[in-house]
Amino acid sequence: MASSYNPDTSSNLGVTAGSEPQENYRFALVSLTSLFFMWGFITCLNDILIPHLKAVFSLNYTEAMLIQFCFFGAYFLVSIPAGKLVKRLGYQKGIVTGLVVASLGCALFYPAAEYATYGLFLGALFVLASGITLLQVAANPYVNAMGSSDTASSRLNLTQAFNALGTTVAPFFGAVLILSVASSAASDLAHAQAEAEVVKLPYLLLAAMLASLAIIFANLKLPKIEAHTASNTGQISYKGKTSALQSTHLVLGAVGIFVYVGAEVSIGSFLVNFLGESHIAGLKEADAAHYIAYYWGGAMIGRFVGSVVMQKVEAGKVLAFNALMAALLVAVAMTSTGSIAMWAILAVGLFNSIMFPTIFSLALRDLGPHTSQGSGILCLAIVGGAILPLLQGVTADAMGIQQAFFLPIICYGFILFYGAKGSKM
Repeated sequence: MASSYNPDTSSNLGVTAGSEPQENYRFALVSLTSLFFMWGFITCLNDILIPHLKAVFSLNYTEAMLIQFCFFGAYFLVSIPAGKLVKRLGYQKGIVTGLVVASLGCALFYPAAEYATYGLFLGALFVLASGITLLQVAANPYVNAMGSSDTASSRLNLTQAFNALGTTVAPFFGAVLILSVASSAASDLAHAQAEAEVVKLPYLLLAAMLASLAIIFANLKLPKIEAHTASNTGQISYKGKTSALQSTHLVLGAVGIFVYVGAEVSIGSFLVNFLGESHIAGLKEADAAHYIAYYWGGAMIGRFVGSVVMQKVEAGKVLAFNALMAALLVAVAMTSTGSIAMWAILAVGLFNSIMFPTIFSLALRDLGPHTSQGSGILCLAIVGGAILPLLQGVTADAMGIQQAFFLPIICYGFILFYGAKGSKM
């Protein structure tokens, strides 16, 4: 039987008025920025890991994209259970659990490198991504709920800017500790093992950092969003709806997250190899890795700018404009050569910047007690980062790496629709 839900609140997010001092929200937001930084850093390291393991195990593009398939496939399998777990435990305990699981995933890179087995690397990535999924399910709606829904997009863009800071720093870290140490493609098992062991130190350091953050967050006093916590085991009715899936803007937002993450990851995953093409820039892997920072650095700058702009301009309009610009830039990269193609694809990062947090906040708008479920559904949609890069890998093997970029253009077309119309349905 469904029970009615009538929060005593002045906010349409269901946060009890006056339940938490504003300074507590500020402290929580500052604390959460470290999480956004860490999962951005870890996710972007995949862009370095792909060309490295491609060379170590002599993989084609399709096989190399299994890295992203296993990493983002975890979102599909873990997101719904994670949403239920967070709804039961609360945001803070969900965050701590995610950090512990992610730390374990990083530690598993040690045996994977020790045995130089590609399958073990994929397994370690899956465990790591499961922890990141838990963090996403808990942290994104937590930030979204800390204040008025009118400024939710701006607030989430600001914290996501630190996610982009992590993705900007990661290529330099990976280039120095992974690609610069690696040599040529492996010719025998001993060589493969030596090359694979390069990843031991970076991922053990990450394991230690994540474990330390878990201890810190377990002891912080963070505000509780009581309206998003389920004490009732039955169905909860909110504004006539008993499930987040009954909200059209949430369902379309999930499709938007699917295609956005797919486009962003597809472009990032192919950047090193794209810039290595003789008719584009002809860069070596270690040198091309440095240019990835421009792609992710643009996202960081765009999010800081976007958090300010969206306090004045409707979030949907900003989203539609950015999607249009990103599609045009990818089209230029597909149809040109040399520095024009190189800088066009790198500039896409600037317009990618506000897409994820804006789609996320628009999709979660006014879900009340169904917010945790909605967050789980949106994080499930991040599986786009597993499926679309794999499709682009197959296309690149068949048609060439440059022609394969038509897939992200289709993705940006849907995001343009969501910003202009879908988010209001």
